[in-house]
Amino acid sequence: MINRFFISLVIFYSLFLGACGSVAPPEPFGPVPTISQLEWQKMEYYMFIHFGPNTFTDKEWGDGKEDPEVFAPTDLDCRQWAAIAKAAGMSGIIITAKHHDGFCLWPSLYSSHTVRESNWKEGRGDVLKELSEACHEFDLKFGVYLSPWDRNHLDYGTPEYNQVFANTLTEVLSGYGPVFEQWFDGANGEGEKGRKQDYDWELFHKTVYKHQPQAIIFSDIGLGCRWIGNEYGFAGETNWSRLNVKGFQPGRNAPPMDTLNQGNHLGAEWIPGETDVSIRPGWFYSPSSDDKVKSLNQLLDIYYASVGRNSNLLLNVPPDRRGKIHPNDSTRLMELKSALDQDFIHNLAKSASIKASSTRGKSRKFNADNLLDGNYDSFWATDDEVFTASITLGFKQNRTFNRIILQEYIPLGQRIAGFNLEYWDDSLKKWNLISAGTTIGYKRILRFPAVNCGRIRVNITKSHACPVLNNIEIYNAPESISMPIISRNKDGFVSILNKENEASVFYTTDGTEPGITSQKYTHGFSFLERGVIKAITISNNGLNSSEVNSIQFDIAPVKWNLLAPLTAEAIKAIDGIPHSIAYLKPQESLIIDFGENLFINELIYYPENSESASNILVYDLYLSVDGIKWELIKHHGSFDNIKNNPVLQRIKLNSTVKARFLKMDPVEFSNAGDLYSIGEVTVVTH
Repeated sequence: MINRFFISLVIFYSLFLGACGSVAPPEPFGPVPTISQLEWQKMEYYMFIHFGPNTFTDKEWGDGKEDPEVFAPTDLDCRQWAAIAKAAGMSGIIITAKHHDGFCLWPSLYSSHTVRESNWKEGRGDVLKELSEACHEFDLKFGVYLSPWDRNHLDYGTPEYNQVFANTLTEVLSGYGPVFEQWFDGANGEGEKGRKQDYDWELFHKTVYKHQPQAIIFSDIGLGCRWIGNEYGFAGETNWSRLNVKGFQPGRNAPPMDTLNQGNHLGAEWIPGETDVSIRPGWFYSPSSDDKVKSLNQLLDIYYASVGRNSNLLLNVPPDRRGKIHPNDSTRLMELKSALDQDFIHNLAKSASIKASSTRGKSRKFNADNLLDGNYDSFWATDDEVFTASITLGFKQNRTFNRIILQEYIPLGQRIAGFNLEYWDDSLKKWNLISAGTTIGYKRILRFPAVNCGRIRVNITKSHACPVLNNIEIYNAPESISMPIISRNKDGFVSILNKENEASVFYTTDGTEPGITSQKYTHGFSFLERGVIKAITISNNGLNSSEVNSIQFDIAPVKWNLLAPLTAEAIKAIDGIPHSIAYLKPQESLIIDFGENLFINELIYYPENSESASNILVYDLYLSVDGIKWELIKHHGSFDNIKNNPVLQRIKLNSTVKARFLKMDPVEFSNAGDLYSIGEVTVVTH
């Protein structure tokens, strides 16, 4: 508290001491960001790197028993990572220096599970050294993720381990230059003989601040920034940078996910949100996800729902088995950069006149012109007793726009709890509502259908203290066309959904790229075999098109029958529609008859796409050719991280197995409940 109060005074007097006139600025309201937190917030968008043995084993969570020699990048190039991050408009890189498997990407003195034990660079490599140097070269900030869970270290689960982990932190935080963010995962699973660790968070935090006093500590409760409560990339429509943390800890004892997503409107601590999401379905690289990189529109939605909702965006881009970022990922990042540049290329507000309904002390120091001057530390404010106000921007002639950026001056706290945006309809002589919201914070970006008018008005409708804004920007971004949605049901009938008016869908079924000369979609069609369907939406004037949607199908499950449970509800598990959810009792197994022998390489499980769902976490998997004699294929297999990231899960078999029947026994679930969820179960055949 002393540190925050001192910093508030420094900010206050550095900005206003000696300023002309007698009107004083507003007092800080509630907790305010430290200088480091403010600089962190200005970073907005940076890269996450998940890299380690899991990259080579196709796992999300390693078990710590993997041979260090599996870590074998053939052409690791941290300069390539940094160059791509810089070109993509990112401001830094955070790397998984140690994940739950305990494998250290540097030759740690406190572990025998490191790059030193691998054959990479004959055991003399150091990924952290190479990346920190690359970040310095490309003017990027360097951050580290270290999981306190260690599934390899023999001391895990004993009092001695906390000091081991503190020593590990010391190595990293004192050996690789400035670290802008220390990322702590709250995962706390078992170690040797089922032991669990009572983490000494106070020791860990002290260790960080001893070596990197300016570092932002990330966890479910900070101390510097918090998890946004999901791994989809979406901050809350309401998002306070304040949080109550008393009585909470990272991990299982964290605040509820909706609280993490929204913050607390009068929270005791300044702990802003960070949105972490992967560009692929999983966090580590997998060859099977090369064609599943998020689309440009998906990434734009994530940007507007993170940076555009008072949160920083930490986008994971996992290097492949060469040790380089895959071309599919880097291409998409450049597309995102280009699209954002186009969205914000010309600030229409610069040519507008501006006035406010109320100005603090009627002083020029706090008038509305400050919102357009590009100076972060100049702002508009009202008198202390004025909690609602309007700001009107006018143009000499009508302008078309569909984006607006609003920013509060957060060194004085987060205040605004309600606002709306209106435009003046000159023909009807009235103000019409465009959009409305609750919080603004460091940055709020609104997207809405294009409006053409000569005047717009921002209304502050609710504020906990006199409102303080320091920036307004207005843009007319290019309108994008949505990618068509391809689906196939149990009978092999394919439907393609076009969400656009004045546009048509064209598709192919032979793997070639679709275009205006391809088959035009007019109605559904049968597609029973294995293969790829690709589709694109093209405007009727031919001037605009969507991204290509590509779906790889296996043979259609036309002959499949569900033997158990024998309920209409359970049939949804094999209806070919992953978003239709089957709810089963915890003691019920899923038994499928394929109707013929298949040669199976892989099983795919679609969970219910919700962090609160009771999805399968641990399972036993059996296959059979006759439905009588069963072969146990996976004993207590697990879908790691499914609670936080409930996306498609793959069970890869060690070899191709001939089978007609499948049985899946649930053992443990991601959340407790009276029923558990299955979106879909299917297989990949030889």
